[in-house]
Formats: sequence, C-alpha cells, structure tokens
Amino acid sequence: MTPNSIRAGAQDRAADGVESPQAWGRLAVCLVIGAIGGVGMWSFVVALPAVQADFGVIRADASLPYTCLMIGFALGGIVTGYLADRYGVAVPLLIASLALSLGYIATAFAGSLWQVALVHGALIGFGTSATFGPLVADISHWFTQRRGIAVALCACGGYVAGVMWPPIVRSLVDTIGWRHAHLAIGIFCAATLLPLALTMRQRAPDANGASSFRASDVTSDLGLSPNALQLSLAIAGLACCVAMAMPQVHIVAYCGDLGYGVARGAEMLSLMLAFGIISRTGSGWIADRIGGVRTLLLSSMLQGVALVLYLLFDGLFSLYVISALFGLFQGGIVPSYAIIIREYYPAREAGTRLGIVLMATLSGMALGGWMSGLIFDLTGSYWAAFVNGLAWNLVNLSIAAWLLARSRARVAFG
Repeated sequence: MTPNSIRAGAQDRAADGVESPQAWGRLAVCLVIGAIGGVGMWSFVVALPAVQADFGVIRADASLPYTCLMIGFALGGIVTGYLADRYGVAVPLLIASLALSLGYIATAFAGSLWQVALVHGALIGFGTSATFGPLVADISHWFTQRRGIAVALCACGGYVAGVMWPPIVRSLVDTIGWRHAHLAIGIFCAATLLPLALTMRQRAPDANGASSFRASDVTSDLGLSPNALQLSLAIAGLACCVAMAMPQVHIVAYCGDLGYGVARGAEMLSLMLAFGIISRTGSGWIADRIGGVRTLLLSSMLQGVALVLYLLFDGLFSLYVISALFGLFQGGIVPSYAIIIREYYPAREAGTRLGIVLMATLSGMALGGWMSGLIFDLTGSYWAAFVNGLAWNLVNLSIAAWLLARSRARVAFG
C-alpha cells in the first residue's frame, strides 16, 4: 500500500465521519451521557439506609431494589443493544432517558418497598443499561485506527458517574430527603438526557453492516463458530467479574473487620474507581497497538497480581496502594470485550453481542459479591474469598490465552 493510498483511505474515512472531529465530538457526548445515565448504578447504594429507615425493613429486604436494578441492567443491555443495532443508538437512548426520568419520579412517590424494587428493575436498571453498552458499541463504529482509545474513553462514563454521583446523592438525601432527591434526579435526567439523545440521531458510518468481517471470519481466524466465540467471551466476562467483585464489593467491610473503619474502606473504593478511569484510558491506547485479545490477557494477568497482593498484605497503607493498583489493573478488562467483538464480528451485530457479554459481567459481579460473602460467613475470614477470586481470574486468563493461541492472524480493525 502506497503513502498516497493510505492518505486517500484516511480522507475517505474522514468524509464518512470516521476518525473526524465529528467523531471526537460524538465521543464527548457519549462520555457525558454515560456520566449522567450512570446515576442508576450508584444512587440507591447511597440512599439505602434512608430507604430502609423509612420503610422499617431489615437490611436484606432493603437491598432488594439494588438486586432488581442489576437484573434490569443486565437484561436491558441485550434489548437496548439490539435496538441500537437495528435502529441506531438514538432510539434506545431516548427510551432510556424517559425510563430513567419516570423511574426516579415514580420512586419518589412509591408507597412500599416492593414498588421501589419494581421501578428500579423495570425502569431505572433498564434505562441505565442504554447509557453504557450501546454507547460503547456505537462509538466503535466511528473510529478505526484509534478505536481502542475511543471505546475506553466512552466506557469511562460509568466510572465518572461513580466518582461524581455518590457525593451529590448523599448531599441531596441529607438536605431534602431521599424522596425529593429521587424526584430531583428524575427531573435532571429528563432535562439533560433527552436533548443529548437527540444529538445522537446520525447513524454510524458502518451501521448498515459494512465491515471487513463476516460471521464466517470468526471461524477462519480462530477456528471457532461465531456463537462459540460468544460463549467463550461470556464465560470470560463472568469469571473476570467474579474475581473483580471481591475487592469492589467487600473492601469496605474488609477494612471494618481489620479495625480500620468503614470510612477508610470507602476511600479505598473511591481510589479504585478513580484509578479505573486512568486504566480504561490507558488500556484503550494499548489495545490500538496490540489488539483486544492481548489487552484482555494483559489486564487479566495484572488483576491477578493485585489479588495476590491482597493475600500478602493487609496493612492500612498497603491496602490503599493495592486498591489503587487494583483499579489501575482491572479497568481495561471490560472495554477489551468491546474491542474483541468489533475485531471478529460484523458491525451490525456489535450492540447485541456486547450486550450479552455485559450481561455475563454483571452476573459475575452479582455472583462474586454473594460468593465472597458466603465464603466469609463459612470461614470467618476474607482470605479464602480472595483465593476464590484468584481462581476465577485464572479462568478468565486461561480463556484469553486460549483465544490468543488459536488466532492464526492479527485481525485488522473493521
């Protein structure tokens, strides 16, 4: 290929909107939508004590809305991904904007806990799902040479939400109560997400399926059928997030058990999320150079290293450092799945395929959080729970290494 042909190809892509200023502007909008829509993942965690006190229920019952939220998010990711593949990402975003707004407003007027739980599953969880997976899949269509960094930056929206929303929700709950706090969030989502969704109406350049890959290419490149690769990625996603859940879900309780106090654990969790933003950005830069499978393998190896460090050290300063390292190491895992899907599947399948993998990762977080708690109850220590997380991480690492070993050729970005 001559330099002139390379320049001509770049000019053609720019004319289509790929790798253009328009594409970078769209990425910025995606990040803002992800940061706002990600409120659904964090608001109830902060409001839980107030909701529990209002309805006079035990902690396990008060946690039901969050469980429903995760189920709605997991199932909604597949539905919204399919809608994005078929009609463009603006359609699920508009639906999500209405669902989030109505969900928060309905929660403010809920008369019982089961109504709060139903709304969180059917509206808030579903709405939140459209502000992650479909956005990541959509932005992958707008970049070729810098697809990794674009996908990673888009995926940072959830982490930005995790840093931004908890103190805002905490302040609202403390000053105006949890019901008015939800009402305010619902109005804010309607006022911001609906107009932002309308800016995403233009279809991606390869939205109609134009891609250098066909489903049969998966077989020729890896010796796997498309569905076999899908299953492998789903199992890998489940395993990595079972491992990821141990520190993310239990670090606060772990610090309390060690005598450091839950406040120190909350600080470590925030540190994880902050360094996760750095990790996701850096992993995107790496993926542009070595590909999705290699990036998944590298991130999985590093996450395993961090889990080993948790086994070896439990001093206060050590835990701060290890938590920062854990955030720095694991943030690149989930975006890697989006890169792999865009490397091996047609563009028209990206949203649905990624939605399935994200459902597996969310299931992994739910399973890992529960499993770690069960192991603690049985053993009286989190040491065995960290070992369990390390074992699941080894499953993820093995699948990534297996896929890399099967690869017969480096697949160019489609």
